[in-house]
Amino acid sequence: MIKKILIFCSIFFAFQSVFLAQNGSVKPLTIGEIRTIKSKVLNEDRILNIYLPQNFDKTKSYPIIYLLDGSMNEDFIHVTGLVQFFNQMYAMPETIVVGIANIDRKRDFTFHTDLKDLQKDYPTTGHSDKFISFLEKELKPYIESQFKTTDTYIFGQSLGGLLATEILLKKPEMFDNYFIISPSLWWDDESLLKQANQLLSKIPDTKKFVYVSVGKGEHKVMVKDAQDLYDILKKSSKKNWTVEYKMMETDNHATILHRSLYEGLVKLFPYQEPK
Repeated sequence: MIKKILIFCSIFFAFQSVFLAQNGSVKPLTIGEIRTIKSKVLNEDRILNIYLPQNFDKTKSYPIIYLLDGSMNEDFIHVTGLVQFFNQMYAMPETIVVGIANIDRKRDFTFHTDLKDLQKDYPTTGHSDKFISFLEKELKPYIESQFKTTDTYIFGQSLGGLLATEILLKKPEMFDNYFIISPSLWWDDESLLKQANQLLSKIPDTKKFVYVSVGKGEHKVMVKDAQDLYDILKKSSKKNWTVEYKMMETDNHATILHRSLYEGLVKLFPYQEPK
């Protein structure tokens, strides 16, 4: 019986394909470009998934979102959908999304640690300095040579949130807007969090938007660390920084990203009733 069903399905789909070929048209659905950049800093090729607004015009300037974990099978598709929605329904301008596809996120998103258990669990760890240099000296200049740009954003979750925090505290001028979701600040016995006040004291008070979020259902250390990061940033006396925090009451580490980015974008682009 199963064999007959399979044969029937094969015949049905074959006829359906013929019908579409004769009575309709099929063409690729394109929302942007896939590019490859050769990195001398990382000594490897890196794939970029680039979302372009529907009415993209190469003569216009656009905000740029740099999306960590930006592979096609990671966060690229659902984040670009969110960006399109905010452009259509909220006041968000048309925005380009640059999804940075991963090769080894544990290598790229973590700084050096001497802790033996982390070295064992993360054998390739400790090269965020090189990845940050790639972003700063290769990727951003490349994107800015290809597109006219305005504001810049970085979106990072988990280890990506750790990396976004490291950039904020050590090279804040790289981005205008930081979305730090469920940051893995437990890394290296919370050493980055412990250095935060000292690092902040050296940072100029230029305009920034920083959004920190964590899920109530996440590990209690991650919840505490996200709250501590927010408290430190709020007390840093940066008058030109807008710092927001959101506890996602119904989310855990696996579910938080999409809803949390939504809540963060609402802070920047609140809904306004049409006039």
